[in-house]
Order: sequence, then C-alpha cells, then structure tokens
Amino acid sequence: MSEVRREWASKVPQVTLLFWITKIAATTLGETGGDAVSMSWLGETTPGATGLGYLIGTAIFAVVFALAVWAQIRAKRFHPFLYWFAIIASTTVGTTLADYVTRSLGIGYTGGSGLLLAMVLASLWLWHRTLGTVSVDSVGDPKSEAFYWLTIMCSQTLGTALGDWVADTAGLGYTGGMLIFGGLLAVVAALYFWTKTSRTPLFWAAFILTRPLGAVLGDFLDKPVARGGLELSRYSASLALLAFIAAGILLFPQRAAARAH
Repeated sequence: MSEVRREWASKVPQVTLLFWITKIAATTLGETGGDAVSMSWLGETTPGATGLGYLIGTAIFAVVFALAVWAQIRAKRFHPFLYWFAIIASTTVGTTLADYVTRSLGIGYTGGSGLLLAMVLASLWLWHRTLGTVSVDSVGDPKSEAFYWLTIMCSQTLGTALGDWVADTAGLGYTGGMLIFGGLLAVVAALYFWTKTSRTPLFWAAFILTRPLGAVLGDFLDKPVARGGLELSRYSASLALLAFIAAGILLFPQRAAARAH
C-alpha cells in the first residue's frame, strides 16, 4: 500500500459493530437535528410556513458540512470526533435538503427519491469518469476524498427521502420502515458473512441503508403520537443522541482502519 493510501486509511475508523451502531445513531441525530432547526426553530410546522425554513436550514448545514469535510481532508491522521462530526454534518444537511426537495419543490417523496437517486448515480459517475474507479480502496488524495464525501452527502439525502417514502407514501409507518430497512441490513450482513460478494458494494449498501433506517427512527422519536411517533422533543432527542455518540467514542476508543474500506 502506498504512503498516500496509508495516510488516508489512518483517517477513517475500523468497520466494526461499533462503527455501524454509531452510524445509525448519527443518522438518527441527523433526522432529529435537521427537523429541530428547519421545523421547530425556523417554523416549518406552522400554518404560515413557506418552505423557506428548509432552504435556510440546508444553507446552514451545508456550510457546517463544507467546513467539516475541509478539516477532515486537511487532517493527517484519524480523529474520531472529526470523522463523526463530518458524518453528522452530512446527514443533517441531507435531512433539510431532502425535505426541501420533496416538500418545498412540491414533487413529493416519490419524485424526490427519484431525483436524489439520480444525484447519487451522478456523483458516482463523475467520480468514475474523473478518477477511473469508485472503489473506496482507491481513495488516497484530496480529490478522491472529496468525491467520497460528496457521495456520502448525496446518499444521506437520498436516505432521508427514501425513509419518508416508505413510512408515508407506501403507508408502512415508522415501525414498518424500521423493519424494512433493518431487514435489508440483515440481508447485507448475511451476504458479508456467508458469501464471497465484493466487500465494496456491500459496504456502500450498508452505509446507504443505515440512513433511511435512521430517518424513520428519528421520525418515530419526534413525530406526534397520532402519526405513530413518540412525540419527544426534537431538541432533547438530538442532545440525547449526541451524548450517546460522544460517550461511545470516549468509552470505546476507535482505532484507525488498517486500510481504506
């Protein structure tokens, strides 16, 4: 492995059970945190809402995400809090952007999911066209790492719309959504442990599926009881999830991956 690739590999955590638990918690936080800003703070749940709150929330989180990615790319080694800060930033901007696309633009969850899927595919296509591969094992310089984070942000946005589509448009509710996406993750895990399927697509499949799972879980926590949720405060739920993630990082130190995953 080249010196550059070793340097990049040292900036991401090992993919363990703790990684996936933290990822699900981060995506759930992205849902509750994004809703706290756009819906609770900027008033998108009020009768006079115009959709501008989703746009403003997206702008705020986009700046945070850009700064987080810049810091992550500039880093010379793995910093757990920095890496997960970038992940959380990607999932919060994904929440508000997906809500803006599906609600403010008036194309609904079905149209929004289709548009956002096109964004993910476009990101992968551009990555492949520019560097000749989309394998995460090939990421070893700022340009490829920028594509890595762009793809992550697009997949987080798609996951939000997809979770809402399953829970609302498909009528499965939040519990049904959790069962669907949890079951799909179990299938990916089975393929990982009991087949020789390439690890790269399995990693991305699991990475993408954790986002709609977090979306429906976050909605389950903060949506009204009449809609099948627990109606918890978005602020308190977000703080509790943030504390859980921080505690996990502090109590169970994460080591840098031996190689890029």
